[in-house]
This record gives sequence, structure tokens and C-alpha cells, in this order.
Amino acid sequence: MKRVIFLVVFTMATIIAEAQTDVRQVRPEFSQSPNATYRLFTTNNMWIFIKLNTADGRLWLVQYSTKGNQLEIPLSSIERADETERKDGRFTLYSTQNMYNFILLDQIDGRLWQVQWSTDRENNLVIPIN
Repeated sequence: MKRVIFLVVFTMATIIAEAQTDVRQVRPEFSQSPNATYRLFTTNNMWIFIKLNTADGRLWLVQYSTKGNQLEIPLSSIERADETERKDGRFTLYSTQNMYNFILLDQIDGRLWQVQWSTDRENNLVIPIN
């Protein structure tokens, strides 16, 4: 009888744990070289990626489409590392729980920026986190 009760409790706990799995991730990250000059980062919008220059920290919003309205617009044209400091893989992006915000990290000196993307250009911003 104890085995049956244990099995039922174990099964229920497994079902509950599985039901609480985070379902926000729409697409998995594709395997990319961390030392590539350019990387694409997924957003929770199936049509939007963020392109990052990993050497200097510049960012672009990339939209693809099956209807011919693809675009690539700058999110930030500011180079965050000068020519002598540039190194592939220096910068990377981390997603947040807000689908429109990412954290840009300088992996060498630890500087951080909040990156907010939008299809409305006036709402795009990249601001330092002090």
C-alpha cells in the first residue's frame, strides 16, 4: 500500500512540476560561435531578431517576412569599444522576462546597457545601467 501511495504522490508531483515549466521561450537559441563578429539573438516575436556586432556592441533590429516586408534597422550605431579594444565575442545579449528588453553585456569590463526594441523606431533605446 505504501508503494502505491508513493507512486501516486510521485506521479502527481511530476505532473505539477511539468505544468509549471516556463512556456515563454518560443524558439530555442541556435548554436552560434561565441567568437563570431556578428550574432543573431531571438526575441519572443517570431518575426524579429536582434543582430549584434560582438566586437563593438552595435545593434540592429532584423525583421523577416514571407510577404516581402523584411527590414534591418539600427537599434544603436554607437561603438562601445574603440578600434584598439575591439575583440570578437566581447559583447553579448541576455534576454529578460520582458520580451522587448535585453541586457547588453561587455564581457571584458562588465559594463551593462538596457536594450529596448520595438517595430516603432521612436521606442527603441539603449541606455547604460549604472
